Amino acid sequence: MPAWTIRDDGLLVAIRVTPRGGRDAIAAGTEEHLAARLAAAPVDGKANAALIALVARTFGVPKRAVTLVGGDTARLKRLHVAGDAAALAKIAAALYEAAA
Repeated sequence: MPAWTIRDDGLLVAIRVTPRGGRDAIAAGTEEHLAARLAAAPVDGKANAALIALVARTFGVPKRAVTLVGGDTARLKRLHVAGDAAALAKIAAALYEAAA
């Protein structure tokens, strides 16, 4: 699976999470996933909540537009970001362009 897939109602994004990473940040990862560092510990869903907030900020959507669809307890997570798929894909691509 690529780092993101365009859907009719938004974007499906794969993100590899590093909890207790010092500060919240999302950046380019590999072809298969984006990379996110979170200050939150993976306890009681705190890291997942922090990831949803970070993805919402990064893609400029409300938190309610971001849904965790896979990897609840794994480092590799899949999230659905609802919205204009083309605009969301441009934001994801910009993360990779910034890394180049």
